[in-house]
Amino acid sequence: MRQTQFDIIHNNFDFLPLTYSGLVDTPVLTTIHGFSSDKILPVYEKYNENTHYVSISDSDRSSRLNYIDTVYHGIDLTRFTYRKIQEDYLLFFGRLHRDKGPKEAIEIAKRSNKKLIMAGIIQDEEYFKDEIEPHLNGDITYIGSVGPEERNTLLGGALALLHPIYFEEPFGLSVVEAMDCGTPVIAYNKGSMPELIENGINGFLVNDIDGALGALKKLSNIDRKRCREIVEGKFSVNRMVDEYIKVYEKILKERGGNR
Repeated sequence: MRQTQFDIIHNNFDFLPLTYSGLVDTPVLTTIHGFSSDKILPVYEKYNENTHYVSISDSDRSSRLNYIDTVYHGIDLTRFTYRKIQEDYLLFFGRLHRDKGPKEAIEIAKRSNKKLIMAGIIQDEEYFKDEIEPHLNGDITYIGSVGPEERNTLLGGALALLHPIYFEEPFGLSVVEAMDCGTPVIAYNKGSMPELIENGINGFLVNDIDGALGALKKLSNIDRKRCREIVEGKFSVNRMVDEYIKVYEKILKERGGNR
């Protein structure tokens, strides 16, 4: 066993490693990256008292668990280029699945007479064939999954990222990445979105397609530089590391006091 070589074991691999936490004396910290199902909650509950939990957003917490802190994801700011001047298209960037709202993104683009570029993996083939593919044309394009360089270009060039989600999203990396490029986000007000988006400052929180259309008319009020600044302050890798170090120090301090 190598557990004695470490001060803390930090688990980012969901609930399965918890089953081994009782076999070691080293403190175990688990970052919970969302819940795939309520059925796994009893496993987390079982280890509530002898492990430590971090949530990735306040909205993604379960009242049945004890948390030591919330630590937002951080991104490498150097991988995203701030662009003051955008091009004339909207962007959907994410899984092609009804939860992510690609059908609604198409409707928003059509009703606003804007071009839409869609990028991401097809997670539901039937949904894509029935709800997305029939609408693809010169103004609505699907370009598949893209790599880091093309992602940077797409996010930075968009008028706005459309994020009309239909689930309680635990976080939203594409949201933060878009804002780091200076691109505002129009998102349905669900899950962690209010923690990422300051309404009217770096994007808009809306409840439906009509709300998104209204937000599009107010994009000129958004300071793209401010979008970038908010990410620099709240969602950088360095900020995330600093906050995790504070969590580690807290765990070790508590452990020292309990010895």
